[in-house]
Amino acid sequence: MRRSTVLAASLFLAMPLRVLAQTDLSAYADANGYLDVQKLTCAQLAGTWQGDADLLTAWYSGWYNGLARKHFLDIRKSREAEHEIIQYCKTNPDRLIIEAIAVVFKDMRAKLGIQMQP
Repeated sequence: MRRSTVLAASLFLAMPLRVLAQTDLSAYADANGYLDVQKLTCAQLAGTWQGDADLLTAWYSGWYNGLARKHFLDIRKSREAEHEIIQYCKTNPDRLIIEAIAVVFKDMRAKLGIQMQP
């Protein structure tokens, strides 16, 4: 019994562990420290630290709200959108983040019955 336990433990310790490394957003910045937010991929968002993902999604939210000339923040919807974007990005790592945002926003608007004007 003891021998099989020791054997099982040694086999477990010898197995390679798959560790998902987080990458700082700064790794994707240019020489001046700027991120090209229109070229960032879902894999980059899904593979960064939660704090960096929060920062990035808050920036995108401000960008989209600025384009829409809106100056309000719905904290609940913002958190829900961030979660949905990250989930979408985890399953679609090759897509651009701006494409993921478009998909998630379209789905959220449809769910709320919001019609977009041309």
